[in-house]
Amino acid sequence: MRFTDINTLQNCVDEVIERTLIEKRIVGTVVQIALRGELVYSRAKGLADREQKRPMQENALFRYASVTKPIVSTAALILFSQDKLRLDDPVVKWLPSFRPKLPNGQYASITIRHLITHTAGLTYRFFQEDKGAYEMAEVSDGMDISGITLEENLERLATAPLLYEPGKMWRYSIATDVLGAVIEKITGMPLSEAVQMLVTHPLHMNDTSFIAVDKNRLTAAYADSSDEPRRLHDNFDTIPFIEGTAGFRLAPDRANDKSAYPSGGAGMVGSAGDFLKLLETLRQGGDPILPKAIVTEMTTNQIGDLEMPYWPGRGFGLGFTLLKDPKAANTSESPGTWRMGGTYGHSWFVDPSQELSVVAFTNTALEGMSGRFTTDLCEAVYAGLQGSNNNLY
Repeated sequence: MRFTDINTLQNCVDEVIERTLIEKRIVGTVVQIALRGELVYSRAKGLADREQKRPMQENALFRYASVTKPIVSTAALILFSQDKLRLDDPVVKWLPSFRPKLPNGQYASITIRHLITHTAGLTYRFFQEDKGAYEMAEVSDGMDISGITLEENLERLATAPLLYEPGKMWRYSIATDVLGAVIEKITGMPLSEAVQMLVTHPLHMNDTSFIAVDKNRLTAAYADSSDEPRRLHDNFDTIPFIEGTAGFRLAPDRANDKSAYPSGGAGMVGSAGDFLKLLETLRQGGDPILPKAIVTEMTTNQIGDLEMPYWPGRGFGLGFTLLKDPKAANTSESPGTWRMGGTYGHSWFVDPSQELSVVAFTNTALEGMSGRFTTDLCEAVYAGLQGSNNNLY
């Protein structure tokens, strides 16, 4: 493919980014697109820090939030590929004290498979109502400054009742934090070091860690507001989510706090380019970190027809959603597309049939995760891709 062949794609995506910035729905963004193994689009637009008038740069660092989950899930699958972990291992094999019970008081066995597919009976505090069980137990979602260790957070989590019998439902949850603790036990090292050894170092993801590797490249954090995004307070802020729930409790300065426990579901910090390396590695078969057979399993629906609230038309693999029905999901993505996002304002998707990977990170929650920007950008990518395909020789 020649560079001039993708002008249509570039123009379509540029237009969406410019319009979103003009409408003040986001403060800044980095968007990168790989097509057939080639980086065909990489743009930084807007501001990394509005108050300091610092322009967004392509190597900007973002608080990954749930973008952390595919990285930690990949680390677990690498241990699986090394025969150090089995998906049907009970979690208590590695974490003997983690024994949350059902509402009736009965113990229910949770497996590694339940954790990585979000069918473990767990939830997040931000999904519960004010003064819900997780809040009463002082469970951290991994995005605040809690002053506790990962072990202490799981001890608190184990005192709250499970929502349902593991395997019977799908609910997005703190399960990847528990998975992170399992990884620590298996490797005998802190999660940050384990993830570096297993994933980020082999893939040269040098920008990615549980602490910002360069404070000067870290973007400021913003949230949706009526006129323009408001800047989040560094040490504590809240963002409403679904009506009737407690919402997100955020501490943007957690990204610089070396004492913060490593949250396997929400704690990493890194660049768009780094995360694109992981996506492209998986899309192309997993080498050098995973065998292709395990990547195939990872990208196959594992939950059957279990309902996925807020994700119509999708199933779930070993770490992220998978598109089953584009019509039900109201998207131009191809069946089999993988997709997830992150609270601080991120979305990404991989369309294997189109050999396409897209990373769109912003510094604006929740617009960059679930607002119109995400759908507009997706539609622009496919409109541009169709146009570029028409121009190929």
